[in-house]
Amino acid sequence: MTDPSGFLRIPRRPAPSRPPGERARDWDEVYRGQPLLPLVSDQARRCMDCGVPFCHGACPLGNLIPEWNVYAAHGDWATAAERLHATNNFPEFTGCLCPAPCEDSCVLALTDESVGIKQIERTVVEQAWAHDHVRPLPPTRMSGRSVAVVGSGPAGLAAAQQLTRAGHAVTVYERADRVGGLLRYGIPDFKMSKDRLDARIAQMEQEGTVFRPGVDVGRDLDAKRLRSDHDAVVVATGATRPRELNCEGRKLSGVHHAMEYLVAANRATPSCPVPPALSAWGKDVVIIGGGDTGSDCLGTALRQDAASVVQVDINPQHGSERRSDEPWPLVHPRIHRTSHAHEEALARDGVDPRAFSSLTVRFDGDPSGAVRALVLNAVTPEDRRLLPGATRELPAQLVLLALGFAGPELDPGLVGPLGLVTTAGGTFARTPDFAALPDVVTPPREGRGSTAVFVAGDAGRGASLVVWAIAEGRATAAAADRFLCGATELPSPISATDRPLA
Repeated sequence: MTDPSGFLRIPRRPAPSRPPGERARDWDEVYRGQPLLPLVSDQARRCMDCGVPFCHGACPLGNLIPEWNVYAAHGDWATAAERLHATNNFPEFTGCLCPAPCEDSCVLALTDESVGIKQIERTVVEQAWAHDHVRPLPPTRMSGRSVAVVGSGPAGLAAAQQLTRAGHAVTVYERADRVGGLLRYGIPDFKMSKDRLDARIAQMEQEGTVFRPGVDVGRDLDAKRLRSDHDAVVVATGATRPRELNCEGRKLSGVHHAMEYLVAANRATPSCPVPPALSAWGKDVVIIGGGDTGSDCLGTALRQDAASVVQVDINPQHGSERRSDEPWPLVHPRIHRTSHAHEEALARDGVDPRAFSSLTVRFDGDPSGAVRALVLNAVTPEDRRLLPGATRELPAQLVLLALGFAGPELDPGLVGPLGLVTTAGGTFARTPDFAALPDVVTPPREGRGSTAVFVAGDAGRGASLVVWAIAEGRATAAAADRFLCGATELPSPISATDRPLA
């Protein structure tokens, strides 16, 4: 234990972010350049090193949180980083992007504010990079087997790194022009700078992983040939098929899915300076959807100097405390949360940008066929019934649909040749050990066994958190290694059927 009375003496103090008005004028990370070390070491002393650390159970990676808290409290950043990397390939991704369900399951949260696990994690890995504690770990021997990974998001990258370190020849195929999947073009720089992603890709290349960006498997490369050329294939294409909003006026120009907008905007940030094909500059923007993607659109629109921004959420505004039907340690309870983008909108416009308990009724257009307004109707918090006479109109020249994702894209050039089938939920079917169902095994190659297909990440689970994607990549790598070698020493933190505590 770091300090037997630390949780009694030391209050929770979040890491200071840059002022909202300042950061909304650039694309730098919210915490970039802020002093963290003394604060974070002190906050780590609040960890009680519980006999049953429920933070472990809330994290699908099984992160050794109390262990690296001890080392962070004593300023031993090298050992803290070693314990952090023992279960997580990319802690800087989770430290920036994960909503930290581990904090909601912290035992201290029963009577007080939880330990600031996320900011401790982010500081540990930043110190590791700053002091050269993150190094390539190439395999000591090669297996003679090859693996193709389709998709370079967090699940694909985690699977590739684990399999490369196990001694397999791994090639990652990415259809975009640069590696990273949604980490590259779906996440704004102010949320996670792309230099973090580039550093990990460089590490993986030094370990031996081969990346082939700009290759769309099933179109640019025959999936049957891909399968015949490798001993195993890992499908990690993500769940990028957007949910649709079917209402009057949907086909008007100016109504876009959120990822269309975010990809265009991320190609135009300092890390990738390309003029945006789709911009919010000078427009009244309405974002439909109250989740993280909607918040990312909000922060991006503010930085593009939108005239106004409103985020529409069909859900009611939640309270500040857990509900009685969400007892601890239920992961990530439904409480009112304010993102950095919401802070920035409040600082700029003086009001919270969110419209809760609101349903989009229709889009109205101008004579040219472009959207000019959006009509909302208030709904009851309990069952979302329309309230009579509670309509209002919002001006809008840009509408962004941030309604989540329905599953992976069903490209016939990929699905058929790899023997993939979909579940009722729209994901790719698989066994608890991540093997595709049905696994149509190809004829054995000369001197080798048959080829198996595995499904990792959101393509099999459905849209989920980055921490689950990395856990899936690690577990899928263990399953593929077992198939290739008959046994594995790779960790397998979850099965394909595991779900968050609820």
